[in-house]
Amino acid sequence: MVSYASDVKKELTSLPVHPEHAKAELAAFLRMNGVLNLHDHQFSLDITTENPAIARRIFSLIKIAYGIEPLLIVSKKMKLKKNNQYLVRLQRNVKEILENLQIWDDEKGLVTRIPERIMKSREGAMSYLRGAFLAGGSVNNPETSRYHLEIYSTYEDHNLDLAKLMNQYFYLNAKTTKRRRGYITYLKEAEKIGDFLHIIGALNAMLSFEDLRIMRDMRNSVNRLVNCDTANMKKTATAAAKQVEDIQLIDEKNGLDSLPDKLQSLARFRLSHPELSLKEVAEQIPDGPISKSGVNHRFKKLRELADGLRA
Repeated sequence: MVSYASDVKKELTSLPVHPEHAKAELAAFLRMNGVLNLHDHQFSLDITTENPAIARRIFSLIKIAYGIEPLLIVSKKMKLKKNNQYLVRLQRNVKEILENLQIWDDEKGLVTRIPERIMKSREGAMSYLRGAFLAGGSVNNPETSRYHLEIYSTYEDHNLDLAKLMNQYFYLNAKTTKRRRGYITYLKEAEKIGDFLHIIGALNAMLSFEDLRIMRDMRNSVNRLVNCDTANMKKTATAAAKQVEDIQLIDEKNGLDSLPDKLQSLARFRLSHPELSLKEVAEQIPDGPISKSGVNHRFKKLRELADGLRA
């Protein structure tokens, strides 16, 4: 069964690659999922995924951004789920590309922070967040689960930069937390998740999310109203049963004729109409209509008389 998150990623991988923003999206992939290898004094860079569409996306990003066609290697996993595994391998100009994307520095080594040029560019931020979600993101199905979208990152400073990127331009109220083997930036508010999907270009997924969210919220509202009505009906029935019990006791011990006219009228009416609410009794009582507080006061008098007979 295809997950909602997979549908979102499928849509993102089908978006056209814009040459101006390809490097920002590629930088997220390489920083989050790239593995740098050194063999015979030559660097190579690998990105592995089980998603063929993501592998094609990475291939296209490298080709469009740098005019280089990386290797695309398909292999079969040997674990329980024997899915295909796709390896995108860059073997040419690796160091130059990593330096250009500000992922590698000869003095500092690996750079885990998001570059300032992306942090200061709205369009760059949108492309980087798209790449980050494709590389390490997930989102719950809004129809069946709690609202939750997250992006996983190995590095704490990169994770904080992701949250900053979401908040400084797009006001998404992103939060961060530590996970067992890394960190996540996450969203919990349904509207903010919809906004994020729109920002990274998943328009169909955003519309689907909003439709499902609205239907779910409507169902929840209906359920709350039904539960509220049920509780009110139960409360009304319990109160009416207690009133009937009091009246029957008075009738058994003293007779209803012993009551003052107003109490007698109410007692006989309640015995004939045990299903009515307090409001309905107040409106329909023979010597009325009277206020709810007035009829409630009379029932209290009947209760006091009945309690006296029980003592």
